[in-house]
Amino acid sequence: MKGEDKTKLAEVFSGSLWEADLLKSMLDDNGIASVTKDAMVVNITLPVTAVEVAVLVNEKDLEAARKVVAEYKNNNEQPTT
Repeated sequence: MKGEDKTKLAEVFSGSLWEADLLKSMLDDNGIASVTKDAMVVNITLPVTAVEVAVLVNEKDLEAARKVVAEYKNNNEQPTT
C-alpha cells in the first residue's frame, strides 16, 4: 500500500497496568510515542495483577525509551533489608 507505515515496534517494559500507564506518560513527556499491549485484557481479568502489560515504542526511539525506563527503575527500586 502506498504511504503504509513500516515502523516496527519494540517492547521496552512489561509490568503491572499502573506501572505501564505511568511509564507511558513518562515516555510521552519525553517526546517518545508509545502504546500499551494487553491493557484491555487487564481491564476484564481478575485479579488485575494476573496479566502483565507491555509498553511498546518505535524501534527508532528504543534507545531513548530505554533510558527513561532505566531512570524509572532506578528511582523506584525498593531497598532490601
